[in-house]
Amino acid sequence: MFNKRIKIKQLLAQEPDNQEVTVMGWVRSFRNNQFIALNDGSTNSNLQVVAELGKFNDTLLKRLTISASLKITGAVIPSLGKGQKLELKAATIEILGDSDAEKYPLQPKKHSMEFLREIAHLRFRTNTFGAVFRVRHSLAYAVHKFFNDKGFVYLHTPIITASDAEGAGEMFRVTTLPAHNPPLTENGAIDYKEDFFGRATNLTVSGQLEGELGATALGEIYTFGPTFRAENSNTPRHLAEFWMIEPEMAFCDLEDNMNLAEEFIKYIIRYAMEHNREDLEFLAQRLADEEKQLPLDKRSELGLLEKLDFVLNNNFERITYTQAVDILLQSPAYKKKKFQYEVKWGIDMQSEHERYLVEKHFKKPVIVTDYPLEIKAFYMRRNDDGKTVAAMDILAPGIGEIVGGSQREERLNLLLQRMEAMHVPAEELWWYLDTRRFGTVPHAGFGLGFERMVQFVTGMSNIRDAIAFPRTPGSAEF
Repeated sequence: MFNKRIKIKQLLAQEPDNQEVTVMGWVRSFRNNQFIALNDGSTNSNLQVVAELGKFNDTLLKRLTISASLKITGAVIPSLGKGQKLELKAATIEILGDSDAEKYPLQPKKHSMEFLREIAHLRFRTNTFGAVFRVRHSLAYAVHKFFNDKGFVYLHTPIITASDAEGAGEMFRVTTLPAHNPPLTENGAIDYKEDFFGRATNLTVSGQLEGELGATALGEIYTFGPTFRAENSNTPRHLAEFWMIEPEMAFCDLEDNMNLAEEFIKYIIRYAMEHNREDLEFLAQRLADEEKQLPLDKRSELGLLEKLDFVLNNNFERITYTQAVDILLQSPAYKKKKFQYEVKWGIDMQSEHERYLVEKHFKKPVIVTDYPLEIKAFYMRRNDDGKTVAAMDILAPGIGEIVGGSQREERLNLLLQRMEAMHVPAEELWWYLDTRRFGTVPHAGFGLGFERMVQFVTGMSNIRDAIAFPRTPGSAEF
C-alpha cells in the first residue's frame, strides 16, 4: 500500500534505530553501483539509500537512472558517511517509473532560470524551485490563518465580470461568440447581447468591488484568488495571470488599513521563517552566490534572511506622497539626473522612485499615503484638501510596490461626482452604489499581489519564478 510510506523530511528528523520503513521518491544520483540519493519533494535534503553490493541484479541496477521513481523498503541505520546521521539499508527496491537519463533535460549541472522556464513542468524537481514552492505554500497557508484567526470571512468573488474595477481597460475578453463572423449591431459593432451572458464580459482584474459588498454586511472579508491583466509588459515584475489577496473592512479608516497591512505582511513572513527555515537558508545562499557575480554597487546591503528579519523588527516608515516627492527632488539621484522618469508633484511614481525611497533613503519598507486625486481610482475617499485621496501603497526593498489600498469613498454624492469625472458609468455599477444608499459606513481595504510577496520572501529576481506556470505576453505554454 502506498499510504504506508514515510516522507523523507520526517525520516531525516528521526534517530536511526534499525526500524523498517518504506520510502518513495525520485533518484537524484546513483554512484558506485551502491549509493542512491533519493528525494521525494518534502525537503531539498536527499536520503542516502544503500543498495548492498551483490544483493540486487544488474538489470535492476541499470534502471536506477536520474529521475527514475522508486519504492524502497529497508532498515534505518546510522550512517558512516559525512553529512547525514542516518541512511536506509535497502531490503527491496521496486521501480515505479523508468527515466531515460540521456533525454532527461535536468542534468546535474547549473541551469539558467530562462532554460528552466522553458521546462516549467520539470523545474519543480530542482532544489531552487522545490524551496520556492514550499515557501509559497506556507505563505498561502499563513494568509488564510491570519485572516481566519481575526474573524474575517473568506469570500470567493467572481472570475468572470462585467466591471473594470481599476478603470485601466486592460482586460481579457470572455466570449462564446464566433471569432470570424460574430453577430453585429446596426452600426457594425459586435452585438454582445447575443453572447453567453447577454453582455460584454471579462476576466477580473480585482475582487475589490464585490469584496466591498461582502464587507458592508459581514463586517470583514478577504478574497484570495486569480486576477488577470492584459498589459503587454515583459518586466520582471509583471504577469498576465496572478493571485491577489484583498481584505475589505467595514468601520475602518486609512490608519486602520495601514496597521492591518503591516501586521499582515509581518505575520506571513514570520510564519515562513518559522516553518521553512531550511528552504530559506538554501535560497539565501543561492542569492548570495548569485550576487557575487554582480559589481559591488549592485549588490544588496542585506542578505535574504537579514532582509526578512529587518522587515520583522522595524516599523514601516510612513510618509505622505507630498513628502515622498520632496525627498526625491532633494535626492542626489535627482540632482545628478540618475532617474529615467521625471519627478514632480502629480506624477504616478515609477519603480525607480519607489525603490530609491525604500533602498537608498529609508532603507526599510515605506508606506506612502495621500496620493493626488487625479492619478488614483474613482473609489478612493477624497481628502478634505480636495486634491488628494486617502490612499496608501506599501513599498518593499527590491520590488517596489507590494500593497495598494485606500479608504473607500462612502459618501454617495462625492462618489457619483468622481465617477462622472472619470467616465465610469454609474448605471453599470448600480449594485455598488446601493451600498452607499442603504446604510453606508466608513470602510477600507487593500490588495497584495501574492507573487510579489513570494518573490520578496524567496529572493527570486523575476516574478515568473514565483508562480508555477507563468502567463506573460506570448507565453501560455503549460
